[in-house]
Amino acid sequence: MTCINHPLIRPESLESREYQLTIAMRALDANTLVVLPTGLGKTAVALIVAASRLYNEGGKVLMLAPTKPLVEQHLRYFENHILLPDNGGNSPFVMFTGETPGEQRTSDWERATFIFATPQVIKNDILAGRYSLEQVTLMIIDECHRAVGNYAYVFLAGQYRSQARNPRILAMTASPGGQQDKVRDVCANVGIEQVETRNEDDADVRPYIHERDIEIISVSLPPELEKALDHLNRLLDDRLKILAGSGFSVPKRQQLSMKALNAINAQVQEKIQLREPAGFTAASVYAEIMKLKHAVGLAESQGSEVLKTYLARLASEATSPAGSKASRRLAGDTVFTSLMDRVAEWDHELHPKLGIVEAIVKSELRNSKDSRIIIFATYRDAVQLIVDRLTSQGIQCERFVGQATKDSEKGLSQKKQIEALRRFRAGEFRVLVATSVGEEGLDVPSTDLVVFYEAVPSEIRSIQRKGRTGRSGHGKIIVLVTKGTQDETFRYVSQSRERAMAKGIRQIGNDLPQSFSTENKATQMSIEEFTETIVPSGTGPAIIVDDRETSSKVVESLHTMGASISIQRLPVGDYAIGDRIIIERKTTRDFTDTLVNRDLLGQVRSLASSCIRPVLVIEGEDLCQERNIHPNAIRGTLSAIAIDLGVILLTTKDEADTAAMLLVIARRESEERGERAPSIRKPYHSHREQLESIIGTYPDIGLKNARLLLEHFGSVQGIINAGEKALSEVPGIGEKRAKKIYELSRHPYG
Repeated sequence: MTCINHPLIRPESLESREYQLTIAMRALDANTLVVLPTGLGKTAVALIVAASRLYNEGGKVLMLAPTKPLVEQHLRYFENHILLPDNGGNSPFVMFTGETPGEQRTSDWERATFIFATPQVIKNDILAGRYSLEQVTLMIIDECHRAVGNYAYVFLAGQYRSQARNPRILAMTASPGGQQDKVRDVCANVGIEQVETRNEDDADVRPYIHERDIEIISVSLPPELEKALDHLNRLLDDRLKILAGSGFSVPKRQQLSMKALNAINAQVQEKIQLREPAGFTAASVYAEIMKLKHAVGLAESQGSEVLKTYLARLASEATSPAGSKASRRLAGDTVFTSLMDRVAEWDHELHPKLGIVEAIVKSELRNSKDSRIIIFATYRDAVQLIVDRLTSQGIQCERFVGQATKDSEKGLSQKKQIEALRRFRAGEFRVLVATSVGEEGLDVPSTDLVVFYEAVPSEIRSIQRKGRTGRSGHGKIIVLVTKGTQDETFRYVSQSRERAMAKGIRQIGNDLPQSFSTENKATQMSIEEFTETIVPSGTGPAIIVDDRETSSKVVESLHTMGASISIQRLPVGDYAIGDRIIIERKTTRDFTDTLVNRDLLGQVRSLASSCIRPVLVIEGEDLCQERNIHPNAIRGTLSAIAIDLGVILLTTKDEADTAAMLLVIARRESEERGERAPSIRKPYHSHREQLESIIGTYPDIGLKNARLLLEHFGSVQGIINAGEKALSEVPGIGEKRAKKIYELSRHPYG
């Protein structure tokens, strides 16, 4: 095997592949989008470009990836292949996470040569002025198809191009998507000048491709699930008939695609904008249709147990005080109750997919005890069902899902995801059952078999899933498809989109202006040498931003306008200015949703009791058009906020307008009163509010938890005298908050 020979790459550690070197040489000349199917070595290309860029230009390399497990994976890869001396005993490689203190990230940035991070962490640090991107000579953006809308990649690419002395961007993805407009947006957002793409049919790639067999297993839907589908379809037909009778244009149930559903929703929203009563009624009916359509998909592709769980959730939601009208009306339908009676009789999984998966896994492990298998399922309920079934058969397997906790099921933290991948890689268990969180960048080179529990309509997800096998040897892909259902539709859709994507990417590459210069090629190492054989930010007035607000365009605009931004967790509000002003920002939609579904006045009351000058900014252009709320109800709420609670009301057009308003407020406060830290204090109207304020100022407590503590212990003295265990037993407090209260109450002053 011929290996890469470079002063900064470990000898004999990286195979020399002609197509990777060709792409890397091109990427050294211009900002480049690299599109390579998973398994063809995008990270190897990035490593070659990084080594050459660092060797010739010096500076730092910043590599961004969307998830912490993927960031950790890249760090490990570069540590194994790059040759750099330790800097004063410190590693030149560093990984940034939100758990690392900001001061430490600042010092690590100064000393490190390679920084690996998720984009949101870097964005927050740039907004807070902890460091600049001036010395970064290469920014690598992995899974760059995410660089659309308000995703942090878009902001960082723009900041990098404006801040860096010698910028170069390498963007990478296996699957940018089949919509050419979206791919062009990605190129524009990241600043791409050229596209380099290869697929498995290209002559320079074929020598490195391992055979992958794709097998489609057709599955028949059992009679019991067909009967359940009949009930669901009758419910759907009734709802479509209601919409048609109200003058809406609706398709037949058989043509009820996602595109058709979006078209119905557009008609509904149009009538709501015109404040026609039919629009508000139709919105609730549309919500029922969406729930039923989801249930149909579960019955067809996931099985009886997953469907049973979902229908039980709908029934439970209907009896909940917070349940929607759609859920209550659906649960009250006699056809639905008849379906629930039938479902209650199911005592085992009816869909044959589960048994087929068990047989496939057993056969694979029988033929090769060292095999590693990944099973992809769209829904967590299906993932758990598969894990339980295989575990009951003595097969070592684990689930791999995202962080979010849904209902009673806990997600996996990023730390646990990383550990699960490590153990799977090491062979501690043989079967990984994953949701879509396992599709992007999962580095398991020796995976022998990938099973799709269902077909997926997304070409991106399909390509990512397939790329988990055949990376270093023969691989096999099995797709389970239920006959006559959306499984078949999704399979054909993803196939056609994959073909369209490959064609579209090459076309975009040809259309991009070749404006980059090649004059500096002489300063770069040749392929043969690689082988053996804007407004200054932070200068304006100070604004403290709540860390949950950093994903908004408001914060980006403030940064661009030169505000001096500090990011921290605020107990109340979204922004703090000086020692008097705390600002809560709500879009018109958020304002009305909170008014209807949550305690808007309670939130504003907390804001009013937290500072001397509370401000509520309402962002948007027509508050009364958002929901079916009488204008007088809106006027009454605004009057109560302004007059009864004494909160200043300001309106803005959009996010940029909000940022401009905040900057004006901050400048005025700075000029008139000088810079001061925000303070949580104000004259209160009652003893109760004063007590709530005292306890609410403890770190990470706030008004809600203060009330819980005071109701439990009865007084401030009771809280202060309580032990850690007693404090932690109060609902919502927990051990961490209890420890803070206990230690702070006893800490000596000075």
